[in-house]
Amino acid sequence: MSSLRLIGVRTRPGRRALGLLIAGPRAIPVALGRSGIQANKREGDGATPAGRFRPLRLWWRADRLPRPRSSLPVRPITSADAWCEDPGDRRYNRPFRRAPHQTGDRLKRADGLYDVIVEIDHNTRPRIAGRGSAVFIHVARENFGPTAGCVALRRSELLRLVALLSRRTRIDIHF
Repeated sequence: MSSLRLIGVRTRPGRRALGLLIAGPRAIPVALGRSGIQANKREGDGATPAGRFRPLRLWWRADRLPRPRSSLPVRPITSADAWCEDPGDRRYNRPFRRAPHQTGDRLKRADGLYDVIVEIDHNTRPRIAGRGSAVFIHVARENFGPTAGCVALRRSELLRLVALLSRRTRIDIHF
């Protein structure tokens, strides 16, 4: 399986929360953060961060679909999996096992948006508190409503895309 070397994500003119993901010859519609693409990403600002990123890992709901084809490391999502969005926590912008009473963005969601997640290396080296967490490529809402700062596309398109991703792929997000 041949992998993509570069994926581009751009805002659609006049529609800051909608964009296009360019993967080889394909232009795929995507939903972006409600604040569009911003260079100075902050926690809770609703912006999709501008920059060049790498895909790190593929997460998926094994109870909803078969394991997706991908050369990325793959991890099934369990009910205990969460993502730390608290800038004051030492686990900030990292996955962790969540007890029922703990806070954190649960990865096992009822709405299907996280049935397939591509974890990217936004704000990872170094991790800076408050510069944004849980920025993923994931499944879009049916109406392509804005994300909290992620890039979202149709599940069928996302499954095609993950089959072409590798740790060598670069994701270029710009205005």
